[in-house]
Amino acid sequence: MNPQLAFVHAWALLLLPLAVLPLVRQRRHALVVPQLAWLPADRAGAVLGWAWRLLASAAMLAIVLAIAQPVRPDAFVPRTGRGAEIVLLIDRSRSMDERMLPADWRTIDPLNLRYQAQSRGEPKGKVAGELLSRFVRERADDRFALLFFSTNPIQVVRFTNHDAVVQAGIAAGGIGRGLADTDVGRALAAAIAEFDRRAYTGNRVVLLVSDGGARLDTVTKRRLYAAALRNRVSVRWIYLRSVNSPTLAGSTEASEAVPEIALHRFFQSLPGSYRAYEADDPAGLARAVADIGREQNFPLEDLQRVPRRDYSGVALAVALACCALVLALRAVSLRSWS
Repeated sequence: MNPQLAFVHAWALLLLPLAVLPLVRQRRHALVVPQLAWLPADRAGAVLGWAWRLLASAAMLAIVLAIAQPVRPDAFVPRTGRGAEIVLLIDRSRSMDERMLPADWRTIDPLNLRYQAQSRGEPKGKVAGELLSRFVRERADDRFALLFFSTNPIQVVRFTNHDAVVQAGIAAGGIGRGLADTDVGRALAAAIAEFDRRAYTGNRVVLLVSDGGARLDTVTKRRLYAAALRNRVSVRWIYLRSVNSPTLAGSTEASEAVPEIALHRFFQSLPGSYRAYEADDPAGLARAVADIGREQNFPLEDLQRVPRRDYSGVALAVALACCALVLALRAVSLRSWS
């Protein structure tokens, strides 16, 4: 619905008839002369007189409206764009403080690779935060929710399309060091639950950014499957590989003893679409984020909140301008009579 104009102090509108007073001729200003026929017509004076009265009336009208305080109440208006509803689920465990492989890691001697990564690479959490911040900034039509997790999921921002709020949440997540333990199952359940009791208005995505996996028990798998089916959620996993970490490519059922592969195969069994992105270095992480940005570009409908707006300042400005013009006309009239 469209926002309507309202008045905070509607009783002040009873004073509006006062704005007619300047238009009423007052006999005490009339000059009594025996004969007027010989006087020339003063058209300029008549115009100035009416202009003076109209401006005075407009000033009083504006003052009364300012006292009544006209406002546009906050409201929700429909908005259509292209994007998705995305839950950013970011690993904040201690391993995310480790460094990524340097950009030229493929040219380094494997025996020296771990030392080079520890001395030259950028921290995983820092690189992920910077790229996700740019990802959010470039997708103005998306709605984002933000969660960090280690032992427990930490809800930082509920769904919003206000970029500054999400940016502040991402920046806050990079402060301090992470915890030792990680519970991916509880974090995924909390991320999918963000869509509970929300109207389905567009594509829904849980974007998991993590460098590790998990072997989930049967009960947890069933709950996550049911929640993903109920909320029609897709999963995208940006897997930040460390030195000697396993690769997800070519994983089989026999390799599910590895937590990362076990989690990857579980995601493949979910009812929604799923895609994994392996990122070894900052360039690989940037490509993964860019690919997700290109992929999630579907029609998205939303009700956008329009905040309340106060117009009393505009009314006061109009009253001040009218008063200034009245004084200017008064000065011109006095100068012409002198």
